[in-house]
Amino acid sequence: MKRFLIISLFALLLAPVVNAQILPTLGGERAGTSGFQFLKLPYDARASALGETVVADANDVSALVWNPALIARLPGVQAGFHHTAYFVDVSLDFAGVTWKLPQGVSLGASLQTMNSGDMDVTTEFEPTGTGQTFRLVDVAAGLTVAQQLTDLFAYGITTKYVQESVAGLKADAIVFDLGIHYMVGATGARMAVAVRNFGFDGRPEGELNRPVIASDPIQIESDFEAMTPPTTFHLGFAYDVFSNTDGNSLTVLAQLNNPNDNAEYWTTGAEYGWNQTLFLRAGYRFGIEEMDAPSVGAGFRLPFAGRSLSIDYGFNRMERLGNVHRFGLNVTL
Repeated sequence: MKRFLIISLFALLLAPVVNAQILPTLGGERAGTSGFQFLKLPYDARASALGETVVADANDVSALVWNPALIARLPGVQAGFHHTAYFVDVSLDFAGVTWKLPQGVSLGASLQTMNSGDMDVTTEFEPTGTGQTFRLVDVAAGLTVAQQLTDLFAYGITTKYVQESVAGLKADAIVFDLGIHYMVGATGARMAVAVRNFGFDGRPEGELNRPVIASDPIQIESDFEAMTPPTTFHLGFAYDVFSNTDGNSLTVLAQLNNPNDNAEYWTTGAEYGWNQTLFLRAGYRFGIEEMDAPSVGAGFRLPFAGRSLSIDYGFNRMERLGNVHRFGLNVTL
C-alpha cells in the first residue's frame, strides 16, 4: 500500500508536465464570469510559498481559508495574523482563531480584507484625474465548525459573509466552504476535497455618476447585474517522504483546482523541515498566466512563553505585475 501511494503521488506530480487533462479546458468560455475575486487570492505566507497546494496540509489557522476540515486537527487554541504587500500598494490582511472543544469538535472565526488605498478618479474627459479619489474595500467574515469523527477522517463547513464596496457601490452575499480530510492510516499520506465560495449571488447597490457625451453630461447608473461567487473545487494530496526522530521531515504535495470562472490547473509544492524549527518551502502553479517562476518561502517555529510561535514568509513573482511579499504570525495558546 505504501509503495502504491508513493507511485500514485509521483504520477500526480508529473501529470502537469505531460499536460494530462483530467477535466476539459473551458477557461476561454468561463473567464471573467464571477465576482468577489478577492476570495481567490492567497492570504497566508505558507500557502503562497507552497504554490497554494495546501488543501490537504494546511496545518495552522490558514485552514480556515483553504479547508475547514483541517481545523479539527489543530490542538488547543490557535491564532494567526497574515499581511500581504500586493501590487500597486494594495494590501491583503487575514486574522483567524480556532478552538479545540471536547468530543473532537472545533470552532473557528476568520476575517479577510483587501484595501486598495486611495486611487485617483479619472474620466475620458479628465484622464489625468478629477481631483477626487476612491478606494476598493473587500471584506469576508467567516464562522467555521469542524469535527474529527475518527483518527483518520474529519469534515468541516464555513459560512462567510462577503462584501465588496467601491465608488459608492456595494455588493454582498453569503457563501460557504465545505471540506473533508482523510489520513491513509500510518502511511504518511493524506488526501482532501474542498469546495470553496459556493453560495448566493450578490447584486451591487447604489448609484454611479458617469460623464457621457450627451445633452445631459452626467448619467446615473443604478441598475447592475448580479455577481456569482468564484466557486472552486480542490482535490489535494500530501505525503511525508520522511519524518525522523530528529525532527527532520520532507513533505510533497499535489493539487487539482477547478474554478467556475477559468480553466482547470495543477499546483505542486514541497516543504523541508529541520529540527522542527526551520522550514523551507517551494511550489509552482501550472497553467497560470504571469507565473514565470516558482514561489518560495521559509518559516520558523519557536517556543515563546510556554507557547509555540511560528513566523512565516512567502514570496511570489509575476512576469509583468512584479513581486509579492507575504508575512505571517501563528501562535498556539
